[in-house]
Parts: sequence; structure tokens; C-alpha cells
Amino acid sequence: MSLKTSLIFFVLLWSGLFLIATPCNCRAELKDHDQPLPQIEYDNHLELNDYLQGKNYDWDTLSRGVPRFILTNLPDDMEKVPHVTDKKRIFFLSLLPMVLMANNEILADRKRLIELKAPNASRHNEIKARDVLWVQQLARDYGIKKNPLTDPQTMGKLLRRVDQVPASLVLAQAANESGWGTSRFARLANNLFGEWTFKPGTGITPRDRPEGETYEIKRFKNLLASIHSYLHNINTHWAYRELRKKRAELRSSGQPLRGLDLAQHLELYSTRRQAYVEELRRLIRSNKLMRLTDVYLRRPEAAVQPPTYGLFSAAKFSGRHQQPPEKSTTD
Repeated sequence: MSLKTSLIFFVLLWSGLFLIATPCNCRAELKDHDQPLPQIEYDNHLELNDYLQGKNYDWDTLSRGVPRFILTNLPDDMEKVPHVTDKKRIFFLSLLPMVLMANNEILADRKRLIELKAPNASRHNEIKARDVLWVQQLARDYGIKKNPLTDPQTMGKLLRRVDQVPASLVLAQAANESGWGTSRFARLANNLFGEWTFKPGTGITPRDRPEGETYEIKRFKNLLASIHSYLHNINTHWAYRELRKKRAELRSSGQPLRGLDLAQHLELYSTRRQAYVEELRRLIRSNKLMRLTDVYLRRPEAAVQPPTYGLFSAAKFSGRHQQPPEKSTTD
């Protein structure tokens, strides 16, 4: 590779135009109420579609909630789905549960952080030791060195990072970067967003990688791990600082987080800059991803219990408190 080419590559790398997977203490497996989530894997799109239909899960049933499951990988024959609308439906509906679960995990951390920031917990010595350790670890996970509990500016910075990314934007980028799940990296590495790694042997070597370069396309255990890593990059990389700033402004003014608005601040995600942003917006509009504004996850499916007998065994006598469904505040 020539000196000129090397210099161009270096500039692009440090300009944030290539998404590099940074260390993330993200969980690739989630549990709900101590019940492990279903992890599914299918060899072809027909079987995956049957699974979705068996869950009574489609565009027109979103008002009933989104089922919880982890899809290990997309079927290898996604490019063989005969109708484009079916390919898009399978792709979006397969990823949506994991996007919601990953965002909910972030929102849970954000809620706890806000509670510790509240006036009645403002004094450092009044906060439990385990909470202090949790905040310090959370700050490290999000690339912040100072103590948020003793520095208001640092707390504000951390809160700008610990927040969700609208499902519409996540899904639009996943579709764009993975070719609707048909790209080599999506099929072989569960990499939906083209993230890089510089750890040899942890990814796949791009066929067109310039001579002398060592980066690889990172390999993920499952699709949820790829989504976690993507969210972490959006929430920590300096190239997306303006997106986080805009998101915080929307929060402060009580406005919903919209993918169409936040997409504007992803111009550094691609060398195509503004053309890339407009393509993401077209994907959101043309696929009506704004419909995801009020979607929520269904309650965890109860484990099968052995039959019980007696006067109070009927369901109508159950006194268990029912938790309200988790709702998204994004589109």
C-alpha cells in the first residue's frame, strides 16, 4: 500500500468513518424473572417465518406486544426469500425483540442512575456502598474516568451516554449495513453493523482489506451480542457525540426520540456522509418503521407448572400481581 493510501486510511480511521468494536461489558444473553429466554436457530427462512407466525407475531399484531426471544443467527437463505416485502418483514421482526430487550437493559441502568442522582441521594456518603461501586463500574463501561457521584458535569455526561437508540434507527442501519442479513459478515459472523476488531483471530478478514492492514470484521456469538456492541459504540464513540447531544435535548424538552431526527448525526458512520443519512431516512419512511413508536415486549412466558388440584387452584383465584407491559418511548 502506497504512502498516500496509508495516510488516507489513517485519516478515515480516526475520523470515525469506520465503526470499531470497543470493549463492552454487555450481556449477550438476557433473562426475564429468572427464566432464560428462548434461543432459536433455523436453517432456512421458511422455518423462521413459521416460528414467528406460531407466536402470532406480525406487523398487524404489534399492538399485542413483541415476543421475547434471541435469534442466534439469520438463516443462510435470506437472499432466496421470493418476495422483497417478506424478506423485510422476516428481517425486521426477527431483530426487533432483541433491539427492545437491549434498549430496555440500558433504560433500566438509566433509571437507577437517575434515582441515585436525585436530591435525596445527592450526598455521596448517603448512597449505599454497592450503589457507589455500581455507578463507578457503569462509568467505566461507558468510557468515563471521573466519578459521576462527585462531579455533576460527569454525571450529565454519563446520562447522555446511558440511553436508548430508537428501534427504527437500529433496524434501518442493520438493514443497510448487512444487506438485509445477506452479507458475508452477517452470515458468517453475526455482524449486523460492520464493526471492526484489531484482535487477530476474533473476526473475519475482509476480502478487499488493503495490504499491510490487520483489522478484521468482528465475530459475534449471536445477533443480540452484535446489537449490544452497536449500541455501546453509538453511546460512547466521539463521532456520535452530536447524536447523544440531540437525544439529551429531546429528553429535556419532553419530546419522543425519533430515528428520523437522530439519523442526521450519523454522517460520520459512512464515507458517504449526508447521502448515507438520507438513505437511512428513506429506509425508515419506506418501511414505516415509525410504527414502532409504542411497541412493547410481551410478558415473559410462564414456565410450565405441574397441574394442581383443589378449591383454590383455578386461575380466577390467583392473587399474583400482574406487571404492566414494558413500552418503548421511541419510534
